Amino acid sequence: MTVGVDDFKKAMQLWASGVTVVTTYSEKLGIQGMTVTAFSSVSVNPPQVLVCINESADTGAGIQESQCFAVNILNSTQQDVSNQFAGGSSQEQRFANTPWTAGITGAPVLDNSLMSMECKVIEKVHAGTHWVIIGEVQDCVCRSGQPLLYYRGAYQQLAVHS
Repeated sequence: MTVGVDDFKKAMQLWASGVTVVTTYSEKLGIQGMTVTAFSSVSVNPPQVLVCINESADTGAGIQESQCFAVNILNSTQQDVSNQFAGGSSQEQRFANTPWTAGITGAPVLDNSLMSMECKVIEKVHAGTHWVIIGEVQDCVCRSGQPLLYYRGAYQQLAVHS
């Protein structure tokens, strides 16, 4: 017997994670993006990462069409960006107050994020309520700052000691 949904959610809240916004651009659907905490490296050679996106998320349809996406790791000052891309607003509203540039794949790269990584989809696996999307990294931009973290249902920041 598997663990119940509420127990699973409670357990997963104990996993501290960085906060990302996954973006894409497709001819048919335009620019799209959503907040995602399920992001991980897969391979160094070739460079690959994965993101997990709920099957009901509209951004997933854009990734399916374009076969490209960008992962933007948010910095500690971008809680508002995370909230904006978490849902409840249109795609146009999500990008309206967030500076971005079209990357080499066409996916929006958030100008103020800690890191932006553009990927080409190489595999997509359906698992439960989500799609696990594996991408090969095409370009990467790293910037200075501290990451925005999520732990126990709230935003956190690193304690930096000098």
